[in-house]
Amino acid sequence: MNNIRNNRQRPAQAQAQAINLKLWIIATLSAFGLLITILAQANARPAPESFADLAEKLLPAVVNISTTQTVTAHGQMPQGVPDFFREFFERRGGQMPEPQQRQATSLGSGFFIDADKGLVVTNNHVIQDAEEIKVILQDNTALDAELLGRDPKTDIALLKVEIPKGVKVKDVPLGDSDKMRVGDWVVAIGNPFGLGGTVTAGIVSARGRNIQAGPYDDFIQTDASINKGNSGGPLFNLEGEVIGINTAIYSPSGGSVGIGFSVPTNIAKTVIDDLSEYGRTRRGWLGVRIQTVSDEIAENLGLDEAKGALVTSVAEDGPAEDAGIEKGDVVITFNGKDVTEMRKLPRIVAETEVNKSVPVEVWRKGKVKKLTVKVGELEVAEKNGTVTASKVQNGNSTIKELGMSLGSLTDPLRAQHNIPEEAKGVIILDVVNDGPAAQKGIRVGELIVEVGQKEVTSPDEIRDAVKEAVKTKQKSLLLLIDGEDGLRFVAVKLTE
Repeated sequence: MNNIRNNRQRPAQAQAQAINLKLWIIATLSAFGLLITILAQANARPAPESFADLAEKLLPAVVNISTTQTVTAHGQMPQGVPDFFREFFERRGGQMPEPQQRQATSLGSGFFIDADKGLVVTNNHVIQDAEEIKVILQDNTALDAELLGRDPKTDIALLKVEIPKGVKVKDVPLGDSDKMRVGDWVVAIGNPFGLGGTVTAGIVSARGRNIQAGPYDDFIQTDASINKGNSGGPLFNLEGEVIGINTAIYSPSGGSVGIGFSVPTNIAKTVIDDLSEYGRTRRGWLGVRIQTVSDEIAENLGLDEAKGALVTSVAEDGPAEDAGIEKGDVVITFNGKDVTEMRKLPRIVAETEVNKSVPVEVWRKGKVKKLTVKVGELEVAEKNGTVTASKVQNGNSTIKELGMSLGSLTDPLRAQHNIPEEAKGVIILDVVNDGPAAQKGIRVGELIVEVGQKEVTSPDEIRDAVKEAVKTKQKSLLLLIDGEDGLRFVAVKLTE
């Protein structure tokens, strides 16, 4: 009996020991998890009790920008006068009032990046067309500024001032904007509505915003209050480093609604260096037109995911042609950097040193092909007429006057939109909601066969036709559209 009882007890004891072991493991893991959480919280940056010390340190480096330009106001008849009376007045030899000239001023912000050299960064739109530029320091000292260079594509300008003896200014360093994460604290300092020296705080609301402001859009979005006059001012991290240049706001009313956009410093650094050294930008140029790789295109080309930039055409005698890049290739890496989406390629190429030979990987006929390309200079290509800004920006042509984006007809696009081999024309890639094309029922995937009863085969031909129509003050343009319902003529209104 004792043996039987002992045999029955052993399994029970073993079961109890197993349960105790499991409880011990669970308790140990829980304790370890709690320790990790405590250490993470200890290393995490807490919300600051105050920004006062940081603001006091940074304010002397931020300046106000004041510009002056002469504006000509042409004489006009009083508002509300009927057109027939105006025409009658002019036929009778009536003289319109003489044009009046006046001085217009505007305000913005900026900041010193090199106090010894007197270098100040601001936005291009702050100083554009200015006849006189003044940099106003925190103590209200006004200094005449020289424009060293400007870049409309990123909306950055570089100024230089002579610092008088006895006047002390401070500069601020440019930080690594790529390290900023959504939710990080940021501080904006600027000159909203001419008030000067205004400090606001918030967080990084989003990264990589494309607001169609330029070909290299990659904005940092913040809810730190930014208003008119903040343009050109710095966006700081809590280390006191500039991680963005405040450039634009989204606002139906014109005031801050908590959606502001800053040019990341990692884009601005190269531009600032070029403006300082050359007085202009020197961007890399590949010489291709590109478009987005959709899921359907990726499937047709045998890609495992929609990535890269699809080449729709190659510039003659350009760097891409010399390197062996062909129409229909998908650029998936450039200079060792992954091209995760189409709009990243222009920025990567632009930031590459001119005349440098770099590796490129393209997807061609189901395989990765490795090539080497010697990067050209975008500005030289633009000057020679080899490339236009729209080709770099979109890989296709965005015709704002018609409210749509166009592309050359390629085999992948034919497959995507079920377009027959014999069909010819320019494919419509995008239609702006409520735009002129949308109002006429024009749809993505349809073809423009004729413009003004002349055959077209490229987006550039349509762009040229639009320019000519605008020049001759035409109100609309006649298009021949080939769609699911067959051929049809459509008169599309031209917007300004």
